[in-house]
Amino acid sequence: MLLAPLTACNTHSASGAPQSAAPSAVPVSAATAGRDDVPIQVKAIGWVEAYASVTIKPQIEGQITEIHFVDGQEVKRGDLLYTIDPRPFVAALWLSEANLLKDKALAEDAEREANRVADLFTRNMAADRERDQARANADAAGAQVQADQAGVENAKLRLDYCTIRSPIDGRVGARLIDQGNIVKANEAALVTINQLNPIYVTFSVAERHLPSIKEHMQAGALTAEARYADDTGPQAAGRLTFVDNQVDSTTGMVRLKATFENADHRLWPGRFVNVALTITTRQDAVTVPSQAVQTSQKGQFVFVVSKDNTVEMRPVTVESVADQRTVIASGVSAGDVVVTDGQLRLTPGAKVEIKADAKDKPKPDEAAPIGGQS
Repeated sequence: MLLAPLTACNTHSASGAPQSAAPSAVPVSAATAGRDDVPIQVKAIGWVEAYASVTIKPQIEGQITEIHFVDGQEVKRGDLLYTIDPRPFVAALWLSEANLLKDKALAEDAEREANRVADLFTRNMAADRERDQARANADAAGAQVQADQAGVENAKLRLDYCTIRSPIDGRVGARLIDQGNIVKANEAALVTINQLNPIYVTFSVAERHLPSIKEHMQAGALTAEARYADDTGPQAAGRLTFVDNQVDSTTGMVRLKATFENADHRLWPGRFVNVALTITTRQDAVTVPSQAVQTSQKGQFVFVVSKDNTVEMRPVTVESVADQRTVIASGVSAGDVVVTDGQLRLTPGAKVEIKADAKDKPKPDEAAPIGGQS
């Protein structure tokens, strides 16, 4: 029985010897390590607080006759908010002024009488007792005039309390008492005003950062940035203005406050924000994209592309991470090409093909650094 000849699966060289197919290059994305000035930051979750918050209460009793704002209105210091019926206090002022005029007249008469008796005493026509009594009456009348003047000032002050004005610039909340209600002094809250410009952002950081924060605060104000978690716009910029005088012993955290100019009212009291406090700037640091750094059981590493387009698995020491850049303390030099995507298919010595346009494709021997000068 004849058998059909089998076809060989191996390729052959020119001499007829079999050869294995060369492994194909692994497609990867890559970037070039560069040098840059990188901010050293501490990040935390913070919350926005009003720069000042005032709860308005009446200082006298009476009926509210007018409300001069609408809920949520922006007000300035001195703007009129409420009017309490002033008529009882106007009458009280008139009465105090009338008592003052009466007692002034009596004091003037008592002074004249005291002078007359003193003159008679010098001519031996009045006794010591008469002279002393006349002087005491004059002094008492003068004291009554001073008391009446104080009464007039108090009546004016109570009349002034009938017009309630804003003590700060800010935004009023919802009114808590409506027109026509009777209020008592220092009892019912009328409205709350929050100052929004400037505004505070309060946050806490671990106590290990405190020495560095205190050290760099002596050299100048530290900058802070804040942004809502769902906000894609530019970050609000402020400065660190408060460090608490103690560390919370239960959490090991210290409370900080940053002050932000908030003219556009972008930051709103009560909302949570992501805060980045810049402590200092690392000058001329070697940086790579953060996605280039991988972690193994032996530590962190990157794949570095050699000139022959093979990769080397190189251990690195990470100093810090800022935004999407990682500062490398050792293991990578400026100009090295590192793999940023496709690491899962790589092994040391593997051949790679960098996925990029020819004009953008980083080359191991002549690639430009990321974000700064080499």
